[in-house]
Amino acid sequence: MTEIRNTPAGFLTLTLHAHLPYVVNHGTWPHGMEWLHEATAETYLPLLRVLGNLHRDGIPAQFNLNLSPILLEQMVHPVFVAEFPKYVTRKIQAAKEDEAVFAGAGEVAYAGMARRWQAFYQAALDDFEAVGQNIVAAFRRFHEAGLIDVITGAATHGYLPLLGTDESVRAQIRTAVKTYIRHFGKPPSGIWVPECGYRPAGFWSYPVKAADGASLGGFERIGVEQAVGESDLDFFFVDTHLVGQTPRAASPYSVGQDEAPVSYAPQRSLYQAYTVEGAFERDHAVAVFARDPKTGLQVWSGEIGYPGDAQYLDFHKKRYPGGHRYWQVTGARVPMEDKRPYWPQQAEERIRTHAEHFVQMVREALAASPKGEKPAVLTAPFDAELFGHWWFEGPEWLEAVCRAFAAQGDVALTSCKDYLAAYGTGGSITMHEGSWGTGGDDRVWLNAETTWTYGQLYPAEIAVREICSAGVWRGSELGTRIVKQMCRELLLLEASDWQFLITTGAARDYAELRFATHHTQFQAVKRIFEAFVETSKIGREDEEKLAAIEGRDSVFTDIDPEFWMRGAHARGVDGQ
Repeated sequence: MTEIRNTPAGFLTLTLHAHLPYVVNHGTWPHGMEWLHEATAETYLPLLRVLGNLHRDGIPAQFNLNLSPILLEQMVHPVFVAEFPKYVTRKIQAAKEDEAVFAGAGEVAYAGMARRWQAFYQAALDDFEAVGQNIVAAFRRFHEAGLIDVITGAATHGYLPLLGTDESVRAQIRTAVKTYIRHFGKPPSGIWVPECGYRPAGFWSYPVKAADGASLGGFERIGVEQAVGESDLDFFFVDTHLVGQTPRAASPYSVGQDEAPVSYAPQRSLYQAYTVEGAFERDHAVAVFARDPKTGLQVWSGEIGYPGDAQYLDFHKKRYPGGHRYWQVTGARVPMEDKRPYWPQQAEERIRTHAEHFVQMVREALAASPKGEKPAVLTAPFDAELFGHWWFEGPEWLEAVCRAFAAQGDVALTSCKDYLAAYGTGGSITMHEGSWGTGGDDRVWLNAETTWTYGQLYPAEIAVREICSAGVWRGSELGTRIVKQMCRELLLLEASDWQFLITTGAARDYAELRFATHHTQFQAVKRIFEAFVETSKIGREDEEKLAAIEGRDSVFTDIDPEFWMRGAHARGVDGQ
C-alpha cells in the first residue's frame, strides 16, 4: 500500500478496465486474433510505456488496472506470443509500402505519417522483446512497485445479473481469484464486475425458457456483493444511477448515439465509497465506488468528449491493405472523403490542453461535492482499450494527467485499495439491479436478438452444477479431465461479449458463431462425460474430439470443478 500523507482536498481514483473475449484459436481477421494484436500494440504496450516513464520520474500513477482473467490467459498463451511479432512485422512492412506510394505521389504529409507508423510498430516489437514477451509480468512489476493496483474481473466477463445459477456467479469470481493468484502471486484487492452489472439478493425467475421450451422457474438468489465478499474482495464498481442519482447519465456502453450530458441533483454523494448492505452475515465488508458521469462523458464520448477533437487521429478511416490511419477527425460527422491529413504536432498541443481541462473538471467536481468527515473521492472508470486503440493519443493524455495532478498537489491520485485503507467508507448502501449499459439495466445483454443464447446457456449451467455436485468424476483422472473441459466451455459460453456484439451489430456474425461453437463443444464434452459414466472410459473417437477441444480452448489450467458444486462458495461466509 502506498502511504497517503498530508490529506489533500480530495482524491481521484482512475480505473482502466482491460478485457477482450477469448479469441486465440478462433479466427484471425477481421475478427479474432486481430483484436488481441491491435489492443496489445495500441493499448497494452503503450500503457506499459507510460508507466515506465512515470516510474522513472517518480510520478505516482496510483490508478486501478483491471486485467480480466481471460485476457491474462491470452497474454501468456503460446499462440499469441508466437504470432504477435509476426503481426507487428506485417504492420511495419505495410507502412513501408505506404511510404513508397505516398512519396511517389508527392504526398509529403502522408509519407511522414507512414514513417511514424514504422517507428510506432518497431517500438511495439522492441518493447515486447524487452519485457521477455511477457506483458503480464511487466504489469506485475509495476503492481509490486506500488505504482498501480492490478485488480481482477469475472473469469470470462460473464454478466453476473443474468447468469443462471448462484454457483455460476461464484465460479466466475472464484476462478478469477485463483487465476489472479497464479499470475500475480497473491490475491487481488478488488474486482471489476462485468459491465458494472449488479443484482441484489432476492427471488429471481429465469427470464427465458430453455431452448426445448421447458420452463425453468425461479429461486432465491444471492446478491453480487455476497459472491464478491465470499472471495475476500474489498470493492467493486457500479454506474452512477445505482447510488441514487437521477436522471441516469450516459455511459460508455450506451448503444446508438451518445446521450446528451445531464444535470442532476444528487440524492447520495457520488464522491464517497459505500459499504454494500447484503442479505447475509459476513465478516468481510464489501465497498462500492460509483462512476462520476461528467468526467466520464468528457473522456470517452466521440461526440462531445476529447476523442472527438478535430486534431486527433481518426479511428474509422484506414488505408488498406495495411490498415494504417493517416487522417484527423477533422470535425463531427465530417464525411470520410473530407477528412484532412493528420498532423501529430497539432494533436500533441491538444493533449496538454485536454489534460489541464480534465484536472480542472475534477477539482471543481470535488470542490462542489458534499462535505463530510472523509475526503471526497471521484471515481473515473474507463475501458483501457479507449486509450490508444480507439483514441490514439489516449496514453499520452493519461501520462499528462498523472503529471498534472502530481504538480498541482491539492487533488491526489489514489487506488481504491489505498483510499479504503486510509479512510474506509462513508456509510452503507442498498442498491437496485443495474448496469452501465443503455437504460441502466440488462437490455443490452437480454433482448429479442439475444434471448436464444440464454435458452441454451441456462440448461448448460444447471447441467454443470448437477454433474459437479454428483461427484462421479472424483477419483478418476479421465473423469476429472472431462469435467474440467466442460467447465471451461461453460465459462466461455457465459462471456457477456457475445450478447453485446450481437446487440450492437459490431461483429454479430462472429459473436453468434462463437456462442454456437462453444455450445456445440459443451454438448460434445457433456456427451463424452455421459459415456464415461457408463463405462469408466471413452473410445478413440471421443478421445480425439476431447483433445481437439482442449487444444482450442486451453485456458484456466488449474480450473476447479468443485467451484460449481451445489452451494459451494469461498471461505468468507462460514469458514468453508
